[in-house]
Amino acid sequence: MEGNALQKASYVADKYGVNCFADDTGLEVESLNGAPGVYSARYAGVECKAEDNMAKVLSELDGKENRTAKFRTIVALILNGEEHSFEGKIDGSITRSKSGSDGFGYDPIFQPNGFDMTFSEMSMAEKNAISHRGKAVAKLVAFLKEESPRC
Repeated sequence: MEGNALQKASYVADKYGVNCFADDTGLEVESLNGAPGVYSARYAGVECKAEDNMAKVLSELDGKENRTAKFRTIVALILNGEEHSFEGKIDGSITRSKSGSDGFGYDPIFQPNGFDMTFSEMSMAEKNAISHRGKAVAKLVAFLKEESPRC
């Protein structure tokens, strides 16, 4: 994920000569050796949809007790030619079936630790308050506030 985020940010910074940030996010399932990871968006195939990706994860976890997982986001920043990265993660587990209708991607099968509902069952405000992406962006914002006199 670090490499993907940096590649995205570097492309824009190099092509247009501007400061840029980009992110990459993935679901990492412990008993699947960290998969789908960097392949999260296309886990069931390039042309597949979120439903297909969730079905593949659920199928691969069928009969497995260890359903520990985490969402991880890396935000890469190219600022005045220097590379910086910020990580956000949230630990949880994969449910045995989909639950909820909001959110996107793997949200209907990811239950964060300490909660009795999936990301898909949470309001956007609840999810954003604890999410991996929100944590990574908060670190980026704190860094930019610290760096603002030098930017």
